[in-house]
Amino acid sequence: MARVLSLVLAGLAAVRVVAGQPALLPHQQLAHDIYKELIEINTNPSHGTTVAAQAMAKRFRDAGFADADIFIGGPRDDKQNVVVRYHPSTSLGAGGSRPKPLLLLAHLDVVEALKTDWSPDLDPFVFTERDGYYYGRGTSDDKAMASIFVANLIRLRREGFTPARDIIIALTADEEGGGSNGAAWLVSNHRDLVDAEFVINEGGGGSLRDGKPFWLAVQATEKVSANFTVTAKNRGGHSSVPRPDNAIYQLSAGLVRLAAFSFPVQLNDVTRAFFAKTASIEAPEMGAAMRAVVANPNDAAAAAIVSKDPRYNSMLRTTCVTTMLQGGHATNALPQTAQATVNCRMLPNVPPSDVRDGIVRALGDPGIEVSNAPAMNPTQPSPLLPAFFEPVEGLTRVLFGNIPVIPIMGTGATDSRSFRRVGIASYGVSGLFSDPDDNRAHGRDERLLIKSYYDGQEFLYRLTKTLSER
Repeated sequence: MARVLSLVLAGLAAVRVVAGQPALLPHQQLAHDIYKELIEINTNPSHGTTVAAQAMAKRFRDAGFADADIFIGGPRDDKQNVVVRYHPSTSLGAGGSRPKPLLLLAHLDVVEALKTDWSPDLDPFVFTERDGYYYGRGTSDDKAMASIFVANLIRLRREGFTPARDIIIALTADEEGGGSNGAAWLVSNHRDLVDAEFVINEGGGGSLRDGKPFWLAVQATEKVSANFTVTAKNRGGHSSVPRPDNAIYQLSAGLVRLAAFSFPVQLNDVTRAFFAKTASIEAPEMGAAMRAVVANPNDAAAAAIVSKDPRYNSMLRTTCVTTMLQGGHATNALPQTAQATVNCRMLPNVPPSDVRDGIVRALGDPGIEVSNAPAMNPTQPSPLLPAFFEPVEGLTRVLFGNIPVIPIMGTGATDSRSFRRVGIASYGVSGLFSDPDDNRAHGRDERLLIKSYYDGQEFLYRLTKTLSER
């Protein structure tokens, strides 16, 4: 009887529920432990990523990966990247050659987080489980994907999986700061390590409505960020004798005109597909306007309806917004200089010089100077390849139900841009679902749903297997 009772208790322990979640399977526990380790390594700009890169390299060595297949490097000692390669079978594909690799891309760096800015009982660099969420800086951006990729590749090796192509993981530095120490450095200096047919990266993900999966986004292009300095200058004078020609007033008037200015609607293959598919899940008026814009980007009435939503407006056109102001030099002097920073999120195939010309026209004052356009090469969106999208759509139906998979243009910036610039198709897709009204990335009390984390792990595991078998 005691023996039977012991077995029953052991069985109950094996299926115990912790904090409302079922006990973790071995591959989930591995991902959890790696996730926790990464969150608790502070990788904000002042700390760098080297400790995290070395920790992940150790994970791979301990799992049996050869030193020759693990690369750690970067232009700075404190901002190192780690690249790991999983080799395919020795058999060749059609024509006697193997397909190019699949690259799994995530960044190790995070934005700054101060404990004083978070809730008193949360530390941004302590991995905390509470109320069905994992809390910590980087839980959503981007250590969830980094930990999942590491755990999944180790799982595939333990299972003896033999892919038809190499699988590469690149965990990079400096994505958040937009610097050149991470993905851009790898592409420029070690292209052989990261050359691939497809890249899977952040930038996409799933949206929840009433707690249920609603649609899955796949980022296939993204805007390009550039700052312009706008300056008004004046001879100044004593504040006791004011004149209408005031540098601050002049600049302010120009900025008001800029605020009312809109760049023209310009669609590309990705945004055209986005609005066409999103129309089916939007309210009738918005859906009709989206279909009208797709049919005719010059339909001003339809564009005005779509533009009422700031998120949709940012996908219709290049946007520029004033983000910083500086003016005057003394409390008792007329300002000699007033200056503003205008941050632009440019469509990926628009020359920066055209954007500068638009700012000049909007300011409407030849006396206001605008800094030169930065030297940038426009990038083309990644093609909407059936070889990539069909597996994503199939797995989405299996794991999340009959919800739409919609290509999107990211309005922020990711490391995918470094790969698109050299013609490598890059897609932001994760299978991580969240409430779009609870986006805490870069902010206070960053968190990710526990269920979403393990659902995303399974999605990316299956997607990696599917794409690497072809």
